[in-house]
Amino acid sequence: MEAEPAEDMALSDIAEGLEVTTEQRDRGVATADRTEQSLSQRLGDVAEELPCPAETAATVVERYASGGSVGAAGRAAGVAPMTAAKTLHLLGESVSPVGPTGREVVRDFLAGELPRTEARQLARVSDSEFALAVYVETHEPLAEAQDAVADTLAVDGDADPLADARSETTDLL
Repeated sequence: MEAEPAEDMALSDIAEGLEVTTEQRDRGVATADRTEQSLSQRLGDVAEELPCPAETAATVVERYASGGSVGAAGRAAGVAPMTAAKTLHLLGESVSPVGPTGREVVRDFLAGELPRTEARQLARVSDSEFALAVYVETHEPLAEAQDAVADTLAVDGDADPLADARSETTDLL
């Protein structure tokens, strides 16, 4: 037994009998602009998860974003460079003192496959650098904190120090 071909229906046939009973209200464009708040106020929501107060974290971020090193940012905020590095990591910055191979070594140490001394030697870092690498591997950046500092840590194309070193797509032709 063969199925009969379906009748061709036009859109008007499908919409027949439908009617609009309510009107849609124009609510405008939704915005969530927090730029009127200071950086320390925006960090206030995650202050308890940071290794320093929100005001101190804001100083670290501002100094770091202006081109200062992690150590200089920490000194400007009155905290140890390690605290500044941990803060920046939680805010989404890449501060790990080890590369991909070093991260694998740290993961092996954390899994109990290597003793600390051997892992530190294999990673070719100092004790404090190894401690920071362990912190980075065991603490995820805070998404809400990343949102709070996104504008401050964004690299402006005109201010990008490596802009001249990058090729344009037209350079390849």
